[in-house]
Amino acid sequence: MDRKEAFRIFEETGALQTGHYLLSSGLHSPQYFQCALVLQYPKFLEKFCSEIIEFYYEEEDIDLVIAPAIGAITVGQELARQLDVRFIFTERENGKMKLRRGFRIEPHKKVLIAEDVITTGGSVQEVIDIVEEARGYPVGIGAVIDRSDGAVSFDIPLFAAVQVKAVTYESDRCPLCLQNIPLTKPGSRQ
Repeated sequence: MDRKEAFRIFEETGALQTGHYLLSSGLHSPQYFQCALVLQYPKFLEKFCSEIIEFYYEEEDIDLVIAPAIGAITVGQELARQLDVRFIFTERENGKMKLRRGFRIEPHKKVLIAEDVITTGGSVQEVIDIVEEARGYPVGIGAVIDRSDGAVSFDIPLFAAVQVKAVTYESDRCPLCLQNIPLTKPGSRQ
């Protein structure tokens, strides 16, 4: 899928939003990608995930897919479905990402990390750390959108179906704040 088609899908579903947003990273942005509005449509979820699978399928035998809750759960589940492997997710407990609900990672299993939107990569890095602590082998990251346009890097490959250079501002340097544009805190961590 080319960038133009991806943006058409995001606009058609109302997932590409404009305003003044407080991102989970603490940064401010005039744009927000509410992936859930795209991923609620199975045909779009399948399409974005098939691109991720296409990138990784030939490279690695993947045993497990893991995702940080909550936004990436649908992405992880669909990737696992297409790969016909097990899927688990992490959750925050007292501000720290953890495996819960009896989920476990067996040593030496090859693990694909799923994400919906990457901005700073903080949640993904926490999941990588969990996989490595369990002695699993993180083989890559599959995301629907990389808002950093490739600026965020990890020690493992990252493939995003869509790469975007997002405009972000530190809160103390935000021109939207100076214009008194109301700040919205979107997403799942409200």
